[in-house]
Amino acid sequence: MGAPARLALYGLILVAVFAAAGVTANAVIDEETVQDWMEEAPEGLEGQGDDMNSAGHDDHGADGSSLGLASAEDGYELTEVAAPSEPGAKGELSLVVTGPDGSPVTDFDFDHEVEMHLIAVRADGQEFRHGHPERDEAGTWSIPWDWDEAGTYRVFADFVPSATGEGLTLSTLVQVAGDYDPAPAREPVTETSVDGFDVAVEGDLIAGEASQLTVSITRGGEPVTALEPYLGAFGHMVVLRDGDLAYLHVHPYGDAPEPGDTSGPEIVFESTVPTEGRYLLFLDFQVDGEVHTAPLVVDTAGGSDTGGGESSISDGQNEHEEEENHDH
Repeated sequence: MGAPARLALYGLILVAVFAAAGVTANAVIDEETVQDWMEEAPEGLEGQGDDMNSAGHDDHGADGSSLGLASAEDGYELTEVAAPSEPGAKGELSLVVTGPDGSPVTDFDFDHEVEMHLIAVRADGQEFRHGHPERDEAGTWSIPWDWDEAGTYRVFADFVPSATGEGLTLSTLVQVAGDYDPAPAREPVTETSVDGFDVAVEGDLIAGEASQLTVSITRGGEPVTALEPYLGAFGHMVVLRDGDLAYLHVHPYGDAPEPGDTSGPEIVFESTVPTEGRYLLFLDFQVDGEVHTAPLVVDTAGGSDTGGGESSISDGQNEHEEEENHDH
């Protein structure tokens, strides 16, 4: 078979593959949403679809660490992911992390008092959850789980393998069957209320630079000064880039609190986002032994393009600093 004929056959195979992928996606996500995602994908990611989960994805920070969009990195891989397949079905979300030798990893360092942070969020940025699964001796992580709503979810595993001592975030997609009505962020949300608390964020988020964000918490118009340590900090913030959900896990600036310490009403975070655009902020804080999660939405200064803007994370100008008590 000549070269032109081989190229033509290869093209036909690609068409068939993408057609099948489109049918699968539309089983959960409506056609208009799928098309919007394709049009809004960051430059260099168009058409990749679930390949964003594969090893070799070039969505990395300046230090070489991924921003959570790959299922494999540096020899570590997220495998055997299982979860309930429809809303309301109670079960477990489980997964295994394999190492460079292909075997399940069973040796992890504690990072903010746990061995793994597990984050799940729907593709439109809704239905955020942050949990901490338990690991058995064979290396399987599991946590009781049920979904409130249908949709396509990205599940992140954030951990530190003892063999490297360096933080790593891997992720994959989970489909939850049922009717799905996307509700993406349409505008910034710098003030919100959750469980009787009012939460506001101030500060400029500047792409490629360390940016300081100050969160203030009040209740009934009064400053909340009884913020309690939760997982070794007065607050945790997960930052996701709107569109592809590129991931940053942020902790407050400053020293870790001692047992019995309290703080508030302000928490100062420092983060470096890789590109201009819109970012979804999810703040966890604890008062009176109860953890609350406040969703916020912030645009970078000078731009609010969603989907990662016009450049890919691999651009040399995209900085991602890793500092103690900051991003990891």
